[in-house]
Amino acid sequence: MPFLAKVGGLAILAGAGAAVFFFGGYYSVAGTAEDPAIVTWALTRVRTASIDRHALDQPPASISDAASVQAGAKAFAAHGCTTCHGGPGVTWAKFSEGLHPDPPDLKEVVDHRSPAQLFWVVRNGINMTGMPSFALAGVKDDEIWSIVAFLKKLPGVSEADYKAWTVPVSTSPATPAAPAPPAENK
Repeated sequence: MPFLAKVGGLAILAGAGAAVFFFGGYYSVAGTAEDPAIVTWALTRVRTASIDRHALDQPPASISDAASVQAGAKAFAAHGCTTCHGGPGVTWAKFSEGLHPDPPDLKEVVDHRSPAQLFWVVRNGINMTGMPSFALAGVKDDEIWSIVAFLKKLPGVSEADYKAWTVPVSTSPATPAAPAPPAENK
């Protein structure tokens, strides 16, 4: 029994120490401050466990179709994903270097994530990272799945293909605007 009392006492002291550290303002929330290793470890474990638990959606059969991948590239560019993550031949915006934690280089992580996990992250975002919820921004699930289709192919996508897939559709000569209707006399 004395052993359990000591363990309990140590747990109470550790909890009180953590409370003083975090709630006493000793933990810096500045974007320029490096997190202690234990905080980085804990946040990474919590994020990974949460994604693993909640990423249950099954991808559509069209996830590997070329049309879906190309539509996903267009959506990736249109929704500003390159701002933080870059893309083939596209560097991220300078301000994204100020995000904490740094946005991942998606070419390096997509092979380690399932389509369901990628869908969940894009759809729901991740708290305290700058990754927004695309669903809350009004992006429909089928478009998110096309982004996932593109992400799964991203490591092998060339700059030329990405540029061709993301060029605006209107490449034909501009048609003159119809003349305005005559103003009505009253």
